[in-house]
Amino acid sequence: LDSTIVKITTDEGLVGYGECCPLGPAYMTAYAGGVPTGIRELGPILLGRDPLQVGALNALMDSTMFGHNYVKSPIDIACWDLLGKATRFPVSTLMGGRYVEDFPIYRAVSQAAPGEMAEKVAGYKSEGYRRFQLKVGSAPDDDIARIKAVLEVAEPGDTVVADANTGWNLHQATRVVNALAGQKVYIEQPCPSLAECLSIRQRTDLPMVLDEVITGVGPFLEAYSNSAMDVINIKITRVGGLTKARQIRDLAQTLGVAMTLEDAGGGDLTTAAITQMVSSTRPEFVFTTTVFSDWFHESISSDAPRVKNGRMTVPERPGLGITVDEKELGSPLFTLS
Repeated sequence: LDSTIVKITTDEGLVGYGECCPLGPAYMTAYAGGVPTGIRELGPILLGRDPLQVGALNALMDSTMFGHNYVKSPIDIACWDLLGKATRFPVSTLMGGRYVEDFPIYRAVSQAAPGEMAEKVAGYKSEGYRRFQLKVGSAPDDDIARIKAVLEVAEPGDTVVADANTGWNLHQATRVVNALAGQKVYIEQPCPSLAECLSIRQRTDLPMVLDEVITGVGPFLEAYSNSAMDVINIKITRVGGLTKARQIRDLAQTLGVAMTLEDAGGGDLTTAAITQMVSSTRPEFVFTTTVFSDWFHESISSDAPRVKNGRMTVPERPGLGITVDEKELGSPLFTLS
């Protein structure tokens, strides 16, 4: 999976970094090759602007390029990194204040045979994980068996989410939720559209998480006004960066909606951005989160946070809180100046 890193340098010599990994070409309305191309379009408009004015820069990017949130996201994240370094505060302090120094993360469980998935969960529990996201969204009977097998090894205090990633149609999702009535499991994004997910929501008492349809403030408010979910998933890249993710986050806190806070993919920089956002969110509204630095074999930072006992520590240094080793990056694809 290709990940694009953006480096912004100021006239005073400060440097900020951001990252975007769209998770291949078939997950978001985005693909990795589009990030550099979009930045070639936006970059000349941004040169000479004050990178600390993150709101004004987002307005400028939106007026210059319609949509393409994934292109704007690493630029916005790099500006927040710069803002933190300029003020000598971690991004979490600037985004509302630091509530926690570390937090639990969930472990995704790849789709496999029911027994194999249950074994993986049992193994992850021995590593300190208590929150699990099961990848489902295939044949209903197979998914029902997978979920039930995992629930048999789950214990009080564990959180189990069955994430279909839009993979079911209405009749398939209906069969699954009916078969799981009364079980302690969350259903995440069963169908592609909000209307379909709302229809399933009305047929079950199982709590529901909305993910792929939460693309901005407007879609969130539409889902909220229809009582379509119990939890939303905010992916930083999908909504356009930390500035817009914070807007949705703050609105969700005001409205009483819990959140999964994460991104689609990425390495050390994405992980650092996630930790800053989670630590600046009221803990009672953080349903769960995950990070990706341990999924990638290449590290660009020796001091990037790492998972330990199913938990992640938040960097305390200014900005995103990590030091990027540019030797690990090699030469840039291009430079705009």
